[in-house]
Amino acid sequence: MSGDMDKPLISHRLPDSNSGLTEAPPEAPRVGILGSGDFARSLATRLVASGFSVVVGSRNPKRTAGLFPSTVHVTFQAEAVSSPEIIFVAVFREYYSSLCVLSDQLAGKILVDVSNPTEQEHRQHQQSNAEYLASLFPTCTVVKAFNVISAWTLQAGPRDGNRQVPICSNQLEAKRTVSELVLAMGFSPVDMGSLVSAREVEAMPLRLLPGWKVPTLLAVGLFICFYIYNFVRDVLQPYVQESKSKFYKLPVSVVNTTLPCVAYVLLSLVYLPGVLAAALQLWRGTKYLRFPDWLDHWLQHRKQIGLLSFFCAALHALYSFCLPLRRAYRYDLVNLAIKQVLADNSYLWKEEEVWRLEIYLSLGILALGMLSLLAVTSLPSIANSLSWREFSFVQSTLGFVALVLSTLHTLTYGWARAFQESSYKFYLPPTFTLTLLLPCAIILARGLLLLPCCSRRLARIRRGWEKAGAAQFPLPEDHSFAQKTSHV
Repeated sequence: MSGDMDKPLISHRLPDSNSGLTEAPPEAPRVGILGSGDFARSLATRLVASGFSVVVGSRNPKRTAGLFPSTVHVTFQAEAVSSPEIIFVAVFREYYSSLCVLSDQLAGKILVDVSNPTEQEHRQHQQSNAEYLASLFPTCTVVKAFNVISAWTLQAGPRDGNRQVPICSNQLEAKRTVSELVLAMGFSPVDMGSLVSAREVEAMPLRLLPGWKVPTLLAVGLFICFYIYNFVRDVLQPYVQESKSKFYKLPVSVVNTTLPCVAYVLLSLVYLPGVLAAALQLWRGTKYLRFPDWLDHWLQHRKQIGLLSFFCAALHALYSFCLPLRRAYRYDLVNLAIKQVLADNSYLWKEEEVWRLEIYLSLGILALGMLSLLAVTSLPSIANSLSWREFSFVQSTLGFVALVLSTLHTLTYGWARAFQESSYKFYLPPTFTLTLLLPCAIILARGLLLLPCCSRRLARIRRGWEKAGAAQFPLPEDHSFAQKTSHV
C-alpha cells in the first residue's frame, strides 16, 4: 500500500521528450523549490528541461525523492535553500509560518510565491498570499508568479496552455530576474506592477469565464424569448383554436425552430457594433474620442457572441438531422401517403418547393461552413499564426459573407409564407420575419458605408484626419519641436 501512495499523481517525464532534456548542464543556474506536491514536481520537471539545476526541499526527502526526475536533488529544506538565489515556495498559505525557521538562510533571496487561495480564503483574507509571505520574510524579495499556470501546462509545455505568466513584485531587479527565468521556460512574462497587484493576480484562477457572462445571458435571454414565441404559435394556437394537442413538439421541434433564430440574431449582434462605431466616427469627424462605455464593452464581447452563434447554429444542424428520426415525423409521412391514395393522386411534385428547399439547404450549409471558419480562427493557437490582415479578412469580410448567406438562407426558408394569412397565428407574424429585421438593417448600413462618399471619409478619419473643431490638442510652445513632430 505504501508503494502505491509513493507514486506521483503526475508523471515526471515530459511528453515527447528524450533523455537529454532531463539532464541539466554542469554549470546550469541553480533554483530551489520548497514543497513536494504535484505542482512542485511539474515545476521541477519543466525547470530541468529548460536547463536549470533544481534542488527540492522536503520534510521527508527519502519518501519524495523517487517522485522527481533523477537529476533533481531532493533534500531537507534547510539544505535546499542554502545555495540557490531563487526559491519557489510551492506550499499552501497555512504552512508559510513553518518556514520561519529558515529566515536566516532565506535572507536576501528571491521567493517566488506560486500559491492560489480558494474563493473562501480570498474573501476571508485582506492580504494576498504573496503579501502575507512578504510580511513573514521582510529580508527577502517576494515575487508573485506562475499561479495561473497549471501543473499539466508545466509538464506538457506552453504549446498546450496559456503562455502568459503575470508577475508582480516591489523590486524591479527581482521581477527582471524572474522574467528571464519565465522566458527560459518558454512562457511570456507579463508585468503586473507592485506586490499590491498580487491580490488581483491570485483572483485570476478563481474567475470562471469572466468574458462570457454577458454574452451567455444574452443568448439565454434570446432563447427564452423566441422559445415562448414559438410555443405560442406552434403549440398553444392549435390547442386553443383547433383543439389539437401538439405539445410533443416542445422537446425537439420548437427547440429546432428557436435555435436558428438565436444564432441569426447573435451573428447580427457581432457586426452591429462595428457599424455603430463607424457611424459614430463619421458623425464626430475624428477617431480620437472614446466610444461610449456600452459600445466599448460590446466591441470587446464580439468574439464570445460569435462563438455562441456558431454553437446555436451547430445545434440547429444536429436537431435538423434528427427530425426524420422522430415517431411523429413517420406518422405524418404515413398520413400524407394515405391522403394521396384516398385523393387518387399518384404523383406529387411541386417544382417551386423542390427548388426552394434545395437552395435553402445549400445556403444553410454554406453559412454553417463560414461560421465554422470564423470559430476556428477565433482560437488563440490559430489566430496567433495569422497576420493581422489575414485575421481581419476572415473575421470581418468572411464574417459579413456568413451574415449575408444566413440572410439568404432565412429568406428562402420563408419564401412567400410571409404574405400568407395562414402564417399569422394569433395574429403573430412568423418568427423568421422578426429575425430578418436586424440583419437586413446591418447589411443595408454596411452597403451605405461602402459608398465612396462614406468609405473615403471614414478611411481618412482612421488615418488621423479630423474635421475642424472635432478635437483640440495643445500644441507645443517650442516651434522647433513642433516642426519635428510627425503629422501622420
